[in-house]
Amino acid sequence: MAAFVDLVAEARARNDLSVLVDAIPYHRYLGIKLVELGGEMIATLPSNKKLIGNPMLPAIHGGVIGAFLETTAIFHLLSAGQTLHIPKTITITVDYRRSAGPVDTYAKGITTKLGSRIANVRAEAWQDDPARPVATANVNFLIKPAGS
Repeated sequence: MAAFVDLVAEARARNDLSVLVDAIPYHRYLGIKLVELGGEMIATLPSNKKLIGNPMLPAIHGGVIGAFLETTAIFHLLSAGQTLHIPKTITITVDYRRSAGPVDTYAKGITTKLGSRIANVRAEAWQDDPARPVATANVNFLIKPAGS
């Protein structure tokens, strides 16, 4: 765990969280990228045939969208300096609003409540227009392990 805390500190010092994405195999598999736009972290899920769940539409698999939103919320907390530890998901609720087609998908996190041990984050994913999300999630995290 100490190695990851050091990795988070290094990523913040370099202002480059991509090293954290590269450290987690599933995030590498999904191809998630992180960029800083206008002072906020935006996650990108590049279009890829392997992520299609319904080839008849075609649409990105709902589990991939859910994982992307949870990942976005985690990296939001890490990039905002709200924790050095990997946030542990307590609960996540995903609302699927419309089909996510086979194009690049973007997401951002918004901290809705930050306590000393618990953080609540809303994550929104969109494709063409941020005002028309394809899915949203509300995630509650444990951000400070007991005894630390």
